[in-house]
Amino acid sequence: MPKREDIKKVLIIGSGPIVIGQAAEFDYAGSQACLSLREEGYSVILVNSNPATIMTDDEIADKVYLDPLTVPSLKKIINKEHPDAILPTLGGQTGLNLAVELSKDGILDQLGIELLGTSLQTINEAEDREKFKDLMEELHQPIPDSKTVYDLQDGLDFAHQINYPVIIRPAYTLGGTGGGIAHNDDEMKTILNRGLTMSPSTECLVEKSIAGFKEIEFEVMRDHHGSSIIVTGMENFDPVGIHTGDSIVFAPTQTLTDKEYQRLRDASLTIVNALKIEGGCNVQLAQDPNSENYYVIEVNPRVSRSSALASKATGYPIAKIAAKIAVGLNLDEIMNPITQTTFAMFEPALDYVVAKIPRFAFDKFTNADRKLGTQMKATGEVMAIGSTIEESLLKAVQSLELDQQAQTDLIPTYTREMSMGDLLEKIKTPTDYRLFEIFAAIGKGATIQQINRSTQIDMYFLSKLENIIKMQQQMTDGLLSADEVLKARKLGFNNTMIKAIHHATDDQLAKLDSMEDQHLVYKMVDTCAAEFESTTPYYYSTVGNENESKPLGNSIIVIGAGPIRIGQGVEFDYATVHCVKAIQATGYNAIIINNNPETVSTDFSISDKLYFEPLTIDSVMNIINLEQPIGVIVEFGGQTAINLTEGLTQHGVSILGTSLHGIEQTEDRHQFEELLIDQNIAHPKGNTATNAPEALKIANKLGYPVLVRPSFVLGGKGMAVVHNDDELNEYLIPALKNSHGEPILIDQYIPGTECEVDILSDGNEVFVPGIMEHLEGAGIHSGDSIAMYPPQTLTEDQKQKIVAIATKIGKQVHAVGMMNIQFIVADEVYVIEVNPRASRTVPFMSKIVKLHLAQLATQLILGKSLDELGLKPGLHPEPAKVYVKAPVFSFAKLPGAPTALSPEMKSTGEDIGSGDNLQESLHNALFDSYHIDTNNLSGDVLLSEFDAKNASLVDQLKGGGFGIQTYHQGMEWPDNLAFVLSSEDETTDQKQLVANALSHQVPVFTAQDTVMGVFQPQLIK
Repeated sequence: MPKREDIKKVLIIGSGPIVIGQAAEFDYAGSQACLSLREEGYSVILVNSNPATIMTDDEIADKVYLDPLTVPSLKKIINKEHPDAILPTLGGQTGLNLAVELSKDGILDQLGIELLGTSLQTINEAEDREKFKDLMEELHQPIPDSKTVYDLQDGLDFAHQINYPVIIRPAYTLGGTGGGIAHNDDEMKTILNRGLTMSPSTECLVEKSIAGFKEIEFEVMRDHHGSSIIVTGMENFDPVGIHTGDSIVFAPTQTLTDKEYQRLRDASLTIVNALKIEGGCNVQLAQDPNSENYYVIEVNPRVSRSSALASKATGYPIAKIAAKIAVGLNLDEIMNPITQTTFAMFEPALDYVVAKIPRFAFDKFTNADRKLGTQMKATGEVMAIGSTIEESLLKAVQSLELDQQAQTDLIPTYTREMSMGDLLEKIKTPTDYRLFEIFAAIGKGATIQQINRSTQIDMYFLSKLENIIKMQQQMTDGLLSADEVLKARKLGFNNTMIKAIHHATDDQLAKLDSMEDQHLVYKMVDTCAAEFESTTPYYYSTVGNENESKPLGNSIIVIGAGPIRIGQGVEFDYATVHCVKAIQATGYNAIIINNNPETVSTDFSISDKLYFEPLTIDSVMNIINLEQPIGVIVEFGGQTAINLTEGLTQHGVSILGTSLHGIEQTEDRHQFEELLIDQNIAHPKGNTATNAPEALKIANKLGYPVLVRPSFVLGGKGMAVVHNDDELNEYLIPALKNSHGEPILIDQYIPGTECEVDILSDGNEVFVPGIMEHLEGAGIHSGDSIAMYPPQTLTEDQKQKIVAIATKIGKQVHAVGMMNIQFIVADEVYVIEVNPRASRTVPFMSKIVKLHLAQLATQLILGKSLDELGLKPGLHPEPAKVYVKAPVFSFAKLPGAPTALSPEMKSTGEDIGSGDNLQESLHNALFDSYHIDTNNLSGDVLLSEFDAKNASLVDQLKGGGFGIQTYHQGMEWPDNLAFVLSSEDETTDQKQLVANALSHQVPVFTAQDTVMGVFQPQLIK
């Protein structure tokens, strides 16, 4: 069917701020969809409150609304824009739920607005647990015994009827939110009460647990005619019982027999056809490892995290094609953009293996519950491509940026003293480190049969892990030969891993490599296993004898930011993509190296060449040696790229932008202090220590409280304010252990107003786009603070001092490109930190001041001056409106993680609010971040005992018309709560209060500064 001519204007609902369960994959999907629809001639209106995304750039859609994702907000936009249709299937669960609510509201019928792609009936049939169950029974598709319940007693009665364990799956929630596996009545009460509260429809499915089955996913495309294809099948390394977002995943499927594969494939196509889905969708199934029985788990009637993975694994752009299907085109009418010779009806074929490993935040939150289950906990993921399971798995391990020792040796230090029996017991509980613990168990002699009994992981996968450890042991035992190195490389061992085992040098390894006719080469991802001619600039490394990647010439390499984690989010992908655009506009070829399947930067159409590889010195140097680029840009890849600078420089690579010396002047504590003293710039007094006695001596000399942190960290990792010797000693034990010889920084703590700037510099002059003031005071990480622009309380004199200091620093380090500087304004203006790179505020400021800051910074890196770019040194004029960037937290997904705001960053994303004054912009920002409507607040505020002692805070809240209650353990949960405040240190009461508030979906604040800033009496109606 030809594309629809009766539709002219399409509204796309975005997914909002990044949270666990809904991350950068929807920026990728939404960006693709917008561009795809505009390519077909449609006018596209986008609504999304996340400023950090490419999706919300001005050139992606015809009109972008950075407004709250609420029904009232959307209705206002719909009444203004009068779209012909809405496409809700590219905005994750947020987009789907809003489409359902808009339909219930009646505005869609009233204005004759159609839902494109997947109908409301289909959404309800797939998302409503009872309707889905009825459909499966009608199709004779097996599903586990289950019942939809709306209250606790009904759930308990059914659990007794089918016997424990049972899985609880709340309806219409994101990433398994509120769900879990219950083994007894006590667990059932906790999980089901939470699930019923969190489900928008107060509805949960109680289902007989099939934990231990193989979990299989099929990514399906279907068009209006009913033609459908499987884009790829994916198999979870982890059995059913662990959320697929937290599972290691392989594509294509690995352990199914042909009969099993065809049976599950047919089931997926049958279900998608019955649901009449139009576009992309994900079907999850469970295969009994001991029989031919299988069960259908669920269907996501939209693009998902798995869609992004499947797109990058195959090269088949699911969201782009789904958008074209939504406007009437069929699969046999849409050209496959990779081959440009076959149609989208052609099922991709893979001649390689893809591995995905999730990335968790437990390295930041060591006290959080690391146990994995049906509720997702991962913040991001890495993907790797190889010729074998072993190679792709080890390349993914190398990409994690986690524990360097464990990633190199595969066996964590803490397991070395454990017995085989202890390890077999430990791996019964799935955690983020279970893969490494299995490696350790194999190393101690455990058989794959024993490990299978402990984990229920398929023996085939375990045999692959065994191959890796056997290779490692073989290399340890004797002299290293060329044949042995080749075998190790085929299994994915890189130079660093081989050198750690055998203490060989790079030169020795290079000599051994040259003795073999097979070596590291690059292969193309082409969707068709090389059956058709393709010119895709998308490559992965493997061992072979034919290199399919030829040097581009006149090229610049941009290092990406790797997996999304707290402290390094989608904003660095935004900066990377803009860097590439500027490189191309200047006439150079742009090459991206990255390993994150969720992002826009890893779409093959963004750069002139994409290498999907680990961001390690080994991998990056292999690509540089092939491509021989003019230089490498590290400023836009977060701390990941900055940390590669020294190694690249030692290898003779040209770093474009701020030099290694300039970077070290800001990152190395002693050099930084010398710079500030030399320039007469005020800064907190401090010193560095490498052991506890030194640290205690420094702290006592400075006087408590002091701010302590490790060197070269990301997102304030390991940073804290300590008030006495006991707290400092408690901090130092893990901090020194994890510092890898780098010093611990100890600074005087200065209370005051925190603010920050991003600067653009050509090495001689400095341009300041704007000063952002933080609502919260010093001591709370900038990423967790509400940022206000223009600043609301700073005097003209203070602003001028900030600009003068930023200019001094930029000139002194010969900054070229971009830099972020953070200040505290107290009795004078103090500098507290400089990041010699793009920061998380770049997209926020870019969208406000209407300047593509990352593109401008790239042009400066490539030799332009500020004057040539039309940028006047000094401070950019301030706008009339007020803008707010508010943090978004995923506390509900990380039980046990600290929630009180501190110097250690905890937020997973952000949103934007704007208005004619601070009150209005805060109101708009807090809708999607803290889930609170400041214009319609009434009732009581529930305070922790710690916060209730703050008389000024209590008086302020009472003055605003709020009642005050104080939380104590065992109290009955109050009705009519406006919000909860719990800002104390991590006590049992505080954790319980926050957990109760989250499970009751009551807005939670975890810093007094936030509440005092937001709820000033004059701001409350």
